[in-house]
Amino acid sequence: MTKMIRFKGIDCANCAAKLEKKINKIKGVEATISFVSGKMMLELSDEALFEQVINLCKKEEPEFEYTI
Repeated sequence: MTKMIRFKGIDCANCAAKLEKKINKIKGVEATISFVSGKMMLELSDEALFEQVINLCKKEEPEFEYTI
């Protein structure tokens, strides 16, 4: 399943790149983060993985907020 979310609260492009690497370490998830556009594309093998991705984002970037 593919999900696209819009986000805010990630402070810099380097932070977004680091977060993308961490998200991609979750088995069954492929993520692409565009810091400039504020969009994250997620390819998930299971719906339950979305919650893991969001929790990781909030852990790494406490100001992280998103809309679908």
